[in-house]
Amino acid sequence: MAQRKERFLFRMEIPLSIGAETLVRLPSGEIFHGGKVLALPGSSKWPAYTASRWARPGTVAATAVNAIHLLLSIEEERGRTISLLPGETFAPAAGEGNAVVIDVPAGKGFFGAWAPTVGSAVTIMARDGSLRPLNAQTPPLPGERLIVDVVERPGPYMVEIDNRPGGDVLAWIDGYGARKIASVVRPLGGVGRFGGSQFQSPSRLRANHTGVVCISTSPRGDVGGFQILPLLHAHSPEMKSAWELTQWLIVEPVDDGDLVGTAPLFSDYLVPGPAEDESLWDLWSTYGRRSLVLCRLDDGPWRKLPVLVGRDDGALKAVTRLKIYFPWTSEPGK
Repeated sequence: MAQRKERFLFRMEIPLSIGAETLVRLPSGEIFHGGKVLALPGSSKWPAYTASRWARPGTVAATAVNAIHLLLSIEEERGRTISLLPGETFAPAAGEGNAVVIDVPAGKGFFGAWAPTVGSAVTIMARDGSLRPLNAQTPPLPGERLIVDVVERPGPYMVEIDNRPGGDVLAWIDGYGARKIASVVRPLGGVGRFGGSQFQSPSRLRANHTGVVCISTSPRGDVGGFQILPLLHAHSPEMKSAWELTQWLIVEPVDDGDLVGTAPLFSDYLVPGPAEDESLWDLWSTYGRRSLVLCRLDDGPWRKLPVLVGRDDGALKAVTRLKIYFPWTSEPGK
């Protein structure tokens, strides 16, 4: 089978001007509109959420249905960020007054079909058209543009998790079969009230950043889901409850490295993908660019996750295996 190659997918353009239209530019020259700018950041947020320190400055640190966080710098081991937010909601991790607010519903546009992957390069286009990296020394100014270039990298088409202590976390790659990338430290057993899951369909990705994979189990309009954490982030002070409750699946590396900020789970691949009424440039991309999650209950057949709302500590205790299908925009083998 032919191996996939890295390819440029699209460019996001966010003018830093109230009322200006955000754009998506395809390599073909085709342009899609992403909503108007409603508000500009008056400052950046420092210290940002803990896991931002594992991203690379000048890149997308988090992608989600309700927020995109961009990393300017790491200072005193904490990230400094600005954010992109949909107009209908607020993400606490963004902080007050630190975001470009865009007139688009959560879960759509840049927060759905056109969501960038974690690690996507962010640059600033000055008024004269010159480009410079996003950083804290020369932050973006009104009248300039934020540019986010989104690429599709070769890698796994699926990650499979044996949901038990010591269980294998396997990445499946076309032509190479399965490769063990992690082990389960603490298995998944329940669901919880993770903010933002009300903007995503069940069995799909709610958010991805350098320290989390968040999956929705609830219908749009309701809150419910679970998270996958790398061991290092599970030891962060604010994640103490991950060791006491059941809504977090904790994984550890198979070698001396750390999983935080690394592909395939915590960088480069996972995105919320198109909402049910959104389309990309063709049929395959529209349906393929969606992270899909399946499970086996008591070793039964593969199925979508049970639809679950709110907090239920035992709702997923019957899950024996999980599969996360990665988003792609072209037919396998093409």
